[in-house]
Amino acid sequence: MELSEHIKTANVEDVTLRRPFHPALRGTLCVTSHHLLFSDRKDEDSWQLLILLRNIDATEKSVENLFGYPRAVGSSGTITIKCKDLLVLQLEIPGMEECLNIASSIEALSALESVTEMYPFFYRPSHLTLHGPWGLSSTEKYYKQTERLWDRWRVSTVNSDYSVCPSYPHAVIVPREVDDEKLVQSARFRQGGRFPVLSYCHHRNGMVIMRSSQPLTGANRKRCKEDELLLQAVIDGSLLGYIIDLRSTQQAQQARMTGGGFESKSCYSHWKRIHRHHERGKVLQESLIKLVEACSDPSHSVDRWLSKLENSKWLSHVHSALSTAGLVVECVERDGHSVLVHGSEGTDSTLLVSSLAQLILDPASRTLTGFLGLLERDWIQAGHPFQQRCAHSAYSHARLKQECPSFLLLLDCVWQVWRQFPLALEFSEALLLRLAQEVYASNYGTFLCNNEQERCAAGVKENTHCLFQSLLSPDIEEQYLNPLYEPTDLAIWPSVHPQSLQLWTGLFLRWTEYAQNMEEAREEVWSIVKEHRERAGPDRTNNTPSTHCDTLTPFENLMDELTIL
Repeated sequence: MELSEHIKTANVEDVTLRRPFHPALRGTLCVTSHHLLFSDRKDEDSWQLLILLRNIDATEKSVENLFGYPRAVGSSGTITIKCKDLLVLQLEIPGMEECLNIASSIEALSALESVTEMYPFFYRPSHLTLHGPWGLSSTEKYYKQTERLWDRWRVSTVNSDYSVCPSYPHAVIVPREVDDEKLVQSARFRQGGRFPVLSYCHHRNGMVIMRSSQPLTGANRKRCKEDELLLQAVIDGSLLGYIIDLRSTQQAQQARMTGGGFESKSCYSHWKRIHRHHERGKVLQESLIKLVEACSDPSHSVDRWLSKLENSKWLSHVHSALSTAGLVVECVERDGHSVLVHGSEGTDSTLLVSSLAQLILDPASRTLTGFLGLLERDWIQAGHPFQQRCAHSAYSHARLKQECPSFLLLLDCVWQVWRQFPLALEFSEALLLRLAQEVYASNYGTFLCNNEQERCAAGVKENTHCLFQSLLSPDIEEQYLNPLYEPTDLAIWPSVHPQSLQLWTGLFLRWTEYAQNMEEAREEVWSIVKEHRERAGPDRTNNTPSTHCDTLTPFENLMDELTIL
């Protein structure tokens, strides 16, 4: 079926648009295969609103004469559009039939399932080209740039045809002394074939963070010699390594009854297992829904609003993620031991914890380019199923399937770190907000599909543009930079005390007056910083890594100016 066949009414005149903080506008509404376009059609200073249909999470329609009564002159209907970026709009459409047709078209075109029918395959901006390299990072590139890996580690292409692990990339980093046949056997012993692979190597002590899925020990306590040898090769003579299991002890025990399990002490004698329970899947999605519901209703009293915020348990999930990442960092940085992180499937909480740990540990991951490269390696290439997890956001009326806001939780955790360490990250909140929007609906192909194998089959790299490369283009990059950035080689240790964790107002209250005021304040900060740098001269803007804690509070004169805001 052609996309145009879903469009029953393409244009409607005299439509009234209502949106937050703006007066109502009357104009023309157009529906295309991928967009909803509203234009006020004024002769001078014409204004347009363009909404990607993929960004629409739910529609609610209210139409007069819906039940077959004689059509009244001037009958009309209202469509409430709830977007995945939490924006809510209202369209008042003259004509009952036109209203129903528009609503039907939106519902069909916002829920396309075929990847190649989605807008990234049609997006052709004049300033970008499909030719040339796609993306920022890869397993091979990371290995080549990380000299400390060369002695004990190697790049394996055992998964070049994706037959060993469908959700892994074609190349992974593994211990040099473990051959590909052992990797195949280890993959058969791990859920979904996700055998232990390297995620990060510490830049000073050489300890590593590995990630995988759960072992398939089952009720009969099966074992796999090759898997045991692989993990023994990771610690390479060290006395101890840590396994951070992202399930409670009870959940791990119960998993054995369904074929899963955990690493027993008798078989993995040099590894100590620590359990840290993390919610995922439906529980996390329902938590997001409750949070957005609380933030979307301005009629609540303060006490009622705080109660609903607490009942959503969203900040509890933020706390769990940051505290477990801190545990991983403590094992690697302070204790000098390598760590294996896994839950059940290894595609959600595992990636969340391992990438947060790298942000805390690694100075390179706190730069704009380094952070985007981290997301590319440890989320996109590592097989986080974006298409399944981000099919719907918080407003959808559809029955929950595999939706889960794991990536949104990561961005919230990064925002908490950025708020506590405003000088340590090169990128700003604006980047996190942009990513939160792009992951659900985008012009780019970066977040399409569920793994590298699916992206190759669909021709994503050949037929779409890369979001991360666009963000780093000279004319765009500056708007996502942190004007207060001061590099440091130190690990940064975010506080996880309840009073230290706050609601991410920039996202969850994005379409409120508070957020609008904060945006104006950010613009004012930028202008002050630029003026200060011009006065300070080129030497002051030369960012060199700091090595002392007391250098994390620079720009004393500048900060005095900012306190005025």
